[in-house]
Amino acid sequence: MNRRGPARDNREKPKNKRYVLKRLWDYLFKFKWMILTALLLTILSNLFSLVGPLLSGYAIDAIELGVGNVDFNKVILFASLMLIFYILSSILSFILSRLMTKIGKTIVYQMRKDAFDKMSIMPISYFDNNQIGDIISKFNYDIDTVNTSLSSDLIQICTSVVTIIVSFVMMCIISPIMVLVFLITIPISVLFTKFMIKKTTPLFRNRSRKLGELNGFVEEMISGNKTIKAYGKEEDIIKKFDEYNNISVEATYNAEYYGAITGPGVNFVNNLSLSLICVLGAILCINGQITLGNIQSFVQYSKKFSGPINEIANLFTDLQSALAAGERVFSLIDGESEPVDLKDAKELVEIEGNVRFENVKFGYEKNKTIIHNLNFEATKGKVIAIVGPTGAGKTTIVNLLMRFYDIDNGDIYVDNNKILDITRKSLRKGYAMVLQDTWLFQGSIYENVRYGKDDATSEDVINACKAAKIHNYIVHLKDGYDTILTDGGVNISKGQKQLLTIARAYLLNSNMLILDEATSNVDTRTEIQIQEAMTNLMKDKTCFIIAHRLSTIQYADLILVVKDGDIIEKGNHNELLKNKGFYYELYQSQFK
Repeated sequence: MNRRGPARDNREKPKNKRYVLKRLWDYLFKFKWMILTALLLTILSNLFSLVGPLLSGYAIDAIELGVGNVDFNKVILFASLMLIFYILSSILSFILSRLMTKIGKTIVYQMRKDAFDKMSIMPISYFDNNQIGDIISKFNYDIDTVNTSLSSDLIQICTSVVTIIVSFVMMCIISPIMVLVFLITIPISVLFTKFMIKKTTPLFRNRSRKLGELNGFVEEMISGNKTIKAYGKEEDIIKKFDEYNNISVEATYNAEYYGAITGPGVNFVNNLSLSLICVLGAILCINGQITLGNIQSFVQYSKKFSGPINEIANLFTDLQSALAAGERVFSLIDGESEPVDLKDAKELVEIEGNVRFENVKFGYEKNKTIIHNLNFEATKGKVIAIVGPTGAGKTTIVNLLMRFYDIDNGDIYVDNNKILDITRKSLRKGYAMVLQDTWLFQGSIYENVRYGKDDATSEDVINACKAAKIHNYIVHLKDGYDTILTDGGVNISKGQKQLLTIARAYLLNSNMLILDEATSNVDTRTEIQIQEAMTNLMKDKTCFIIAHRLSTIQYADLILVVKDGDIIEKGNHNELLKNKGFYYELYQSQFK
């Protein structure tokens, strides 16, 4: 949880838009033939549509003003051709919209897949330093924002560009003199739009960030709902939510407010140009330099010319939002991955389970060492317990064993192999692990237990559950092992969830086992049952047990007492009690 509260600084240095556009192009280029087809459809659709004003001018010129003579054949011909071209334009536009929807859908699918695939290889530090809600916001809101631009805004910009170019060419053909009006109005529109883009870009980036922070806060509050109610903090979190919500709304309002100014501003300039065209056209018509039909065609082309400029100005507002969202998505996709294994790293096979720490130093941040000079050895089949006060470095040792983080100095060995010389995957598969925080997915109990071993048989699963003292509970459920666990297992107790994760670890039958406060969520009677099962199941396995409850590790072969990142005592339970040191004090405090 962000204890400092939401940040209020809306200012942010401009980021590299060129990079974001390049990354988006990388996705678009995969569908280059579909994009080229869409571009061709855009050009044809707009060309058919832009023939209309020219034909309408011809139809008007077929009427002799002041005389009343009308060449109905020409009027009907030009009107019929207009109808045909507009129908063709509409059909092509429909095909184009379907095609762009398909392209957008496919790209968003690939983008989400890339983001999720990347998330699976990101270092643990990324999840330690980022709110879950903010990460989810990148998957949902930010990618959807990018999709909107890809499926609609992008093709709209292409349409507008084609319309502007063709309209400008047609106006030059009809009356080069009247085109001079745009030499005044276009520079004004361009400068104004450029100014507004510079103004709105950081605002939209800030909006995405604040929405991510709001999602992160909401996710934390939902997951901690029971604790909030237990401590009567409902009013406090409502106030806190209001603070996050107000800042998010303020960031959204600022972005939308300044973004909304762009369209009306450009529209005003367009109306100014239309007024000047009408005045100049009237003068030229009086002098016989242009026909009424050509004026009418020119005015329509000027609207088609000015309209897309206004639309592009509005679309640039959406694009700024999409670029800000894309920047957040690509910060995930292109973020730092776990360091790759060494080129000659070897697979760890036929593990015996001898583990050794030699002069290990480590810190989560540079120049802030947590583990100072750690030395110990765990031989095959031994049970190593790690105890100490909160923040002493117990869980950090587990992170180093599993290479969730790599050490800064020293060496860690498994069966006389430096773990840096071993592939991460094979090292981690060498351990079975049970954490204090249980994780179960939505699925049956059977599927959850065999999660780490897909080739396990029903008999294997049942034996593991029997060993974990959870089998009797499962068989008395209505659907037995087919019982569906919902929303992380909220339909069973915490102790039962912990027993299921222990059964999952048992099923792996690894030669090394890590138990991080594995019995913290079970009652005393269940704890005794688990200890009895562990005595047999940990036989011939190298086991690392992190525990605050010293009653669970009295049988350990070696107890490491850790304080401030250093081992200050080591020995078995009886030896440490005789020494009457720090361990003795911990024991007395629990059993006094």
